[in-house]
Amino acid sequence: MSQEGDELPATEAEWRERLSEEEYRILREAGTEPPFSGEYVDHEDDGTYTCAGCGATLFDAGTKFESGCGWPSFYDTDDDRIETRTDTSHGMVRTEVLCGNCGGHLGHVFEDGPEPTGLRYCINSVALEFEDE
Repeated sequence: MSQEGDELPATEAEWRERLSEEEYRILREAGTEPPFSGEYVDHEDDGTYTCAGCGATLFDAGTKFESGCGWPSFYDTDDDRIETRTDTSHGMVRTEVLCGNCGGHLGHVFEDGPEPTGLRYCINSVALEFEDE
């Protein structure tokens, strides 16, 4: 597990050394874990979700909700914690969510979430670590 503030790998070879094969596939190659398979889908503890690649704080557990989509879903995060970009893979147009610190692929954001934001950050469990409060 990385800690925020650690020096980020400079090369893909260094990322491969730092991450497990599955973490690398998701965080560095924009992969996706199968729905309902992730460790944090039904996770309900209080705490903070961080990036599995670099340890940066991403989501507060208080913003997690049950969306039924098969991946952990959050309705809010600080804009400086993430970056977004248009993803046109698989014949769709979606908004990809990336870690604002290391650029790792986290998942996608959709405009079908609950109030107050109306957003659903649909995030791969493999891209996350959890820290208890």
